[in-house]
Amino acid sequence: MSAAPRPSRFQVGVDPDRCVGAGQCAFIAPEFFTQDDEGTSEVLPGREETEDDPLLHEAADACPVRAITIRER
Repeated sequence: MSAAPRPSRFQVGVDPDRCVGAGQCAFIAPEFFTQDDEGTSEVLPGREETEDDPLLHEAADACPVRAITIRER
């Protein structure tokens, strides 16, 4: 009998030097992203490592400067 596959875990990040503050990530996936006072996007505290979620990939795809990284752990 095989064990059920474990959900994949992902490390999520935003490169602040690359981010231009378009805000698409915070609009698409507000449970993962926010913007600071200068408009730079950032991952919400506690959401840096998460299970796979289609909204993460949609937010990353929508970023005009590809500042979002999603890496499998």
